[in-house]
Amino acid sequence: MAILITGSTGAIGKQILEHLKGGDVELRALTRAPEKAQFPAGVTAVKGDLSDIDAVRQAIKGVSTLFLLAPNAPDELTQALQTLSIAREEDVKGVVYLSVFKGAEYVDVPHFTGKHTVERMIEHLNIPATVLRPAYFIQNDVRQKDPLLTHGVYGMPIGAKGISMVDVRDIGEAAALELLRREHAAEPVPRETYELVGPDVIDAQTVASIWADALGRSVRYGGDDLNVLEQRLKSAAPSWLAYDMRLMMARYQQDGAVASKAEVDRLATLLGRQPRSYRDFAAAMAAEWAKG
Repeated sequence: MAILITGSTGAIGKQILEHLKGGDVELRALTRAPEKAQFPAGVTAVKGDLSDIDAVRQAIKGVSTLFLLAPNAPDELTQALQTLSIAREEDVKGVVYLSVFKGAEYVDVPHFTGKHTVERMIEHLNIPATVLRPAYFIQNDVRQKDPLLTHGVYGMPIGAKGISMVDVRDIGEAAALELLRREHAAEPVPRETYELVGPDVIDAQTVASIWADALGRSVRYGGDDLNVLEQRLKSAAPSWLAYDMRLMMARYQQDGAVASKAEVDRLATLLGRQPRSYRDFAAAMAAEWAKG
């Protein structure tokens, strides 16, 4: 039997494969372009994507455990629901699904509500799954390099309420641990849910202070203007996705996305250590950027 990783060439998929490589399980990675994919030794590239039902059916044959990451796409919800249905038809014994933190609350953010709907399917059909709910990815802020270094500005309008941002390496490790636990179990095991969150509450004031310390220069917060954000995103992404991100950031500004101590502690128990901090990320990025 085998573990199938979807989203295998993205940031999370790569982390999962790094954690799982060289182990005692067969690894398959779904990708549109197997000829271009650079996977660790021992990983079998499988051609296809979640929008192609026939390819998904073929990819899931012989799979015992599935990592499901549906892409940011207009039909993300359809792709995820159909993939889960095929997994049920093929008697996949375990699923690890990448959802989102605050999915049930942010009802006006399309990709949040879509992921929460997938969670409802998992719950109502009693699918043996681990649901992982990551907060905003710390590594998204690698894109702040130019505004930080050129202008001394942190440009994401995250607001003053705070977000428990999570390191993608912790997401990958948590997913790998749960995939292995389900793969090695003799029978399907009950559902679990983890909020994947960082130990710090990052808000406008905090993030500027952290970057000022890391870079050794004055840094200011760029403000809460969502019109500027949407226009900037539209230069590199479809307009529907730019608006989705605007809606998400509006909810961050309005409500925040702060994890409880219990949620952080639960993730720490899974990882066997505390989740990585934003301050450590900023220090590492500042050191790397200084090399030129």
